[in-house]
Amino acid sequence: MAEYHQETLDTLFDDPRAATLFSTTFVVVDLETTGNAPDGGGITEIGAVKVRGGQILGEFGTLVNPEERLPAFITVLTGITEMMLVEAPKLDTVLPSFLEFAKGAVWVAHNAPYDTGFLKAACAKHGYPWPKPIVLDTAAIARRALIADEVPNHKLSTLARHFRATTQPIHRALDDARATVDVLHGLFARLGSLKVHTVGDVIEFVKAVSPAQRRKRHLADGLPDKPGVYVFRGHKDRPLYIGTSSSIATRVRSYFTAAEKRARIDEMLNAAERVEAIPCAHSLEAEVRELRLIAAHKPPYNRRSKFPERVMWLKLTTEAYPRLSVVRDLHADGGAYLGPFGSRRGAELAAAGVYDALPIRQCTHKLSPRTPTPACALAELGRCPAPCEHRISADDYEAGAAAPFRAATTGDPSPIVRGLMARIETLAAAERFEDAATIRGRLIALLRSAIRMQRLASLSSLPELVAARPSAAGGWEIAVVRHGRLAAAGVSPPRVHPQPTLDVVLATAETVLPGPGPTPRASPEETERILAWLERPETRLVKTDVGWSSPADGAGRWRPFLARAEAAAMVQTDLDG
Repeated sequence: MAEYHQETLDTLFDDPRAATLFSTTFVVVDLETTGNAPDGGGITEIGAVKVRGGQILGEFGTLVNPEERLPAFITVLTGITEMMLVEAPKLDTVLPSFLEFAKGAVWVAHNAPYDTGFLKAACAKHGYPWPKPIVLDTAAIARRALIADEVPNHKLSTLARHFRATTQPIHRALDDARATVDVLHGLFARLGSLKVHTVGDVIEFVKAVSPAQRRKRHLADGLPDKPGVYVFRGHKDRPLYIGTSSSIATRVRSYFTAAEKRARIDEMLNAAERVEAIPCAHSLEAEVRELRLIAAHKPPYNRRSKFPERVMWLKLTTEAYPRLSVVRDLHADGGAYLGPFGSRRGAELAAAGVYDALPIRQCTHKLSPRTPTPACALAELGRCPAPCEHRISADDYEAGAAAPFRAATTGDPSPIVRGLMARIETLAAAERFEDAATIRGRLIALLRSAIRMQRLASLSSLPELVAARPSAAGGWEIAVVRHGRLAAAGVSPPRVHPQPTLDVVLATAETVLPGPGPTPRASPEETERILAWLERPETRLVKTDVGWSSPADGAGRWRPFLARAEAAAMVQTDLDG
C-alpha cells in the first residue's frame, strides 16, 4: 500500500502564480513506467515529496501493478521485477490517493511532460478530472539558469551531483523525487540572484523572457483592471508607445511575458520609465482615445494611426471642363471629392479607373469655354473628347464625364463600374489577362473608396446620435456621436434605469460643428471605429436628430461584388507568388 503522511497546510494563495517561492507548496513527483507511450496505464511506481519553504511536509511512495508485462530492460534499469509488482495496488486504487496528496500544490518534475503525460492519460482512463496543475520542469529551469561550463548536460543525476543532493537518483520513483527536491532548491537559489521570486516569475523565466522584461516588470504593478488606454513613457515623460485594452492591467502585464517577442517592444521597454493608465467608460471610448493620443503625440514605437492628417482626396474641379486632381485638403468649394485615401498612390489608382470608364480630360490646363486650345495626343488616340478644341460642349461634357463621377461620390457608381467591367471583359476576350487584372485593381480601388466614403458620410451627416449596448458587468454602455465624432461616453450602473446616466452624458458632451466631407470633425479611422461599434447586433439606437440612412442605389449595394473582386485578386496574387 502507499506510504503516505503529511503535515497541515496553510491556506493556499488565490493566485498561485503570484505566490513567492518560499511560501508555495510544491509536490515533486517522479514516475517509473514500462517504457511505453502514455495510454492510461504503464505506471509501475509513483514517488512524490511535498515541500514548502525548504521543509518536507509529506511523502508519497508506492509500487503500481501495471497489469501488463514488464520489459527486461526496465528491470535492468530500475531493479523493479514483475514479482515485486504482483502484490502492488493497481493504478485505479493508487491514483485518487496521489491526486488528493497533490491537491492545491504546484507540481514539479524533471522532464515534466513525460510524467504529467502519464498522469493525465491515467485520469482520463479512470474517470478522474485532470486538476490542471501549474507544473514546473527542473530540466527546463536548469537549461535556462545554468551555463555549459557548469554542467555538461541537464540529466537529473548530473544536476544532483552539481547541487550536492543528499539523495542520488537511482531510477526509483521516491528516491528520484527526493533528489529532484534538492535540485529544485539549488535552482531556486540561483534564480534569486536573477530577481525571480514568484511562481509566475519562474514560468516566465523558463519561457525566455528578456532581461528588459524582467527588469521593468514592476511597471505593470498597480494598474487598474478596467478598459482604457495605457501609455509607456520614457525620459522626460515622452510617450513611447500607446495602446488600448479591455483590461489595462492584464494587457500591460503581457508585455513582460515570453509571449511578447517583438524586437521593437523590447527596445521600447528598455527606454520606458513608467506606464500611465487612462481608464475609460468602455471599449469604444478607449479605442477613440488611443487614436487621438497617437495622432497627437506620434509615439516612436507605434506604427499605425500616427498621421491621420496625411490622407489624400480625388477632387473633381469646378472649372468649365472639370478635371481630376489629387489633393491633400478638402474644402467646401463646390468640388466633388472622393476619398479619403491613405496614400497618393491609392488616389492615383482610383483616378486611373475613372479615366478608363469616363471621358474625363487628363490634362492640367485651365480651359476656356470660349477660346479653344490645341489638343494633346490623347485626343488623337480617341482617349479624350477634346474639350480643349471645343469638340464637345460644356453641357455634354458635364453629362457624360463629370456628372457620373459626382454621382459615384454620393450615390450610384454604376456607370463607372459597368464601364470598367466592359473594359475587363474586352481584354479578357482578347486574352490580355494581365491588362484585365490591372483594370480590376483600379476598379477595386475606386469602388472601395466610394463605399467607404458613403458609409462615413452617412454617420458624419448626423448632428447627434445616441446609442447604447449592454455592458458585460451589467448596465449599459452609452455613446454620444456628433458629426461622426465621439462626443461623450458613459456606463449606467447595473439594475438602474440608464436615463439619469444618459442625461449626464448628454449634458457634458462635446460640442461638434458640421463641416465639409465625410469626416469633417474626426479622423476616418475614428468614425470607422464608431461605425463598427454601432453596427454590432447588440447595440441599440437610443435617439437621433434625423434619420440615419444610406442611398438605396448607392455604392453600398456593390459590396458583395467588391468582395468577389478582392477575393479574385488575392487568388491571382497567390498564384503569381
